[in-house]
Amino acid sequence: MIEEIEIHDLGVIAEARLEPAGGFTAVTGETGAGKTMLLTALELLLGGRADAGLVRPGAERALVEGRFADLPGSVVERVGEAGGDLDDGVLIVARTVPATGRSRAHLGGRSVPQGVLGELAEDLVTIHGQSDQTRLRSPSRQRDVVDTYGGHADLLARMRGAHARARDLEQTLARVRAGERTRELEIASLTSALAEIDDAEIQPGEDVALRDEAARLDNMEHLTQAAALAGAALGGDPAGGEGGSGAIALLEHASRSLARAGEHDPALATLASQLLDAAYLAADLEGELGRYVAALEADPDRLDAVHSRRARLAQLARTYGTAFGEPGPDDPPPGSSDAVLAWAVGARERLAELTDPGQDAEALQEALTQALAERGAVAAELTAARRTAGADLAAAVTAELHGLAMPAARVDVEVAPAQAGPTGDDAVTLVLTAYRGAAPAPLGVGASGGELSRVMLALEVVLAERHGRATTFVFDEVDAGIGGRTAAAVGERLARLATGAQVLVVTHLAQVAAFADRQIVVAKGPDDGGVATTVRIVSGDERTAELARMLSGEETDTALQHAADLLDRSRVQRWSAT
Repeated sequence: MIEEIEIHDLGVIAEARLEPAGGFTAVTGETGAGKTMLLTALELLLGGRADAGLVRPGAERALVEGRFADLPGSVVERVGEAGGDLDDGVLIVARTVPATGRSRAHLGGRSVPQGVLGELAEDLVTIHGQSDQTRLRSPSRQRDVVDTYGGHADLLARMRGAHARARDLEQTLARVRAGERTRELEIASLTSALAEIDDAEIQPGEDVALRDEAARLDNMEHLTQAAALAGAALGGDPAGGEGGSGAIALLEHASRSLARAGEHDPALATLASQLLDAAYLAADLEGELGRYVAALEADPDRLDAVHSRRARLAQLARTYGTAFGEPGPDDPPPGSSDAVLAWAVGARERLAELTDPGQDAEALQEALTQALAERGAVAAELTAARRTAGADLAAAVTAELHGLAMPAARVDVEVAPAQAGPTGDDAVTLVLTAYRGAAPAPLGVGASGGELSRVMLALEVVLAERHGRATTFVFDEVDAGIGGRTAAAVGERLARLATGAQVLVVTHLAQVAAFADRQIVVAKGPDDGGVATTVRIVSGDERTAELARMLSGEETDTALQHAADLLDRSRVQRWSAT
């Protein structure tokens, strides 16, 4: 519910405060005084488009601030998600529109994108204007009205899901059939490549191991000579005197020399021990070198086999030694045996996708047939629900129109087959017979503006009573094209709607305004040589005078008496309606 809207420097309004009642509030005033600017302010608070042209001439910015109470849970939750806070259960929304630059939106004291305000709009306020009459002519809008009345939200969600599943399967099947030949070629290519790789029986790191082995076999003589010389240097010539002349004998001789002197100094004894350890290690190395030399054996056949294997691996690496798909940071080096093995892993995964039983045309066709059957069942259920809801809605709206000075009017809801879509297989049309003898015609074809206004009001009353919607309704020129007794009937119905919701109506008809719990007058007044708009609540004699002006354009005794009588009659009718 709107508690208050405060406006600064917006259009013709320098400063104003709008405080609608909890029930029915009528906003009146002369043409051009700025009544629509109040709706513009509200639309800004609900995420509407900001235009620098809305800023009052000479002002730096326009500011609109609104206070909303009795908030639905969805709004409270969204405010919390946006980081905003409530002030004793009241939500404060603000919008600033600078003369230059971008507008700013604040929700519960937190700066938010304009779109966040738009997300809350539907749960805060329902605005009806001349554009809504145009939308009511739309078949899709008429279908939405029937679905809202019938409470088809869950059924529509199932319909959208079933339609999406069937559509996705249709598209997948079309792609599979269009690419069947390409798919077969890819399967054959991957199968052949994997057979070639599997036949090679590549081992991880094999190319590196073969490279090292080839280097050893190619340099056999050099390796033998180097190892033999190293062994001789360690062991020395056994006939070279005491202990020989090799490194081992020299280390042992040095150890014995220090050991004898170590009797007098422990430090030398330690060094003697270390030299002896070195002699033992040298002796071990001599043995290893001997065994290495003994193991070396020239093998031309093995060398040929290694070179042949390396050539085969190189050929596979040239063909498959790159990443399968997009390369990653952990991929093996391109052109290596490990890269070939990694390529094979990716190829097997792709081959599994291509040969998945669920991806062939026959399996997809079977799945599509089932999905279409499920979609058809949901669509049939939705059609039946729309026909039931449409009949109930038509009867309720027809009864409302009889009370809105259309005593012979009749509304019917036609549900006819249409092109299948996410909202079902139905074309829903509201058909209006406006008066006795009139030909029934779709609402978007034959209805006048006044008739559309009354149908729209009747729909809102019926929907509010059906679902008990406690929200705020704003009507702009809902009384367009009507007058007299019809206007009084519209006022009575608006008052009835206001028994369960807040209703704010911009009107030029006294017969409508007289039914309001509160009347707010928008008027032009002088402002430093210019013109400014004032917004004030009128009651008592002031309200009677405003109604008289609306009735006759002047405040004559006759007009004042007529206005007073109108107020009295509206009170009686409102009390009897409740």
